[in-house]
Amino acid sequence: MSFKAHNADVNVISWNRLASCLLASGSDDGTFSIHDLRLLKGGDSVVAHFEYHKHPVTSIEWSPHEGSTLAVSSADNQLTIWDLSLEKDEEEEAEFKAKTREQVNAPEDLPPQLLFIHQGQKDLKELHWHTQVPGMIVSTAADGFNILMPSNIQSTLPQDAV
Repeated sequence: MSFKAHNADVNVISWNRLASCLLASGSDDGTFSIHDLRLLKGGDSVVAHFEYHKHPVTSIEWSPHEGSTLAVSSADNQLTIWDLSLEKDEEEEAEFKAKTREQVNAPEDLPPQLLFIHQGQKDLKELHWHTQVPGMIVSTAADGFNILMPSNIQSTLPQDAV
């Protein structure tokens, strides 16, 4: 079976282990898409498409703990975390945008599903979620690797690790 996923080369894919019908793909054009394989017979399997990154997507992976969360790294030197369960609510979105503009001078076109942006690594290549520690990610880049655990992502350490 074969299907067109992007308008440029597809670099990376990731199965969702918690929702096995979902596949994420990342492309040379900086976009990433979510495909529902149950829709393949109907033609278009894309259920979400994001045009946030400005350079090729280098890695993409679903969280092993949250079926709606995935991380994406790009040659634009950003690692982003997305929660696809979040929907656009006009009133809440306006309030959120006003706060973020005021506090961090954020751009107005941030998607509501974007939870976290990690910057500072050069030439990001790969990322992986920790399978036992929810919210923890390791990423590799030309200047080393990072282990990060964003504070706005639910993170409960196993009792053995404390």
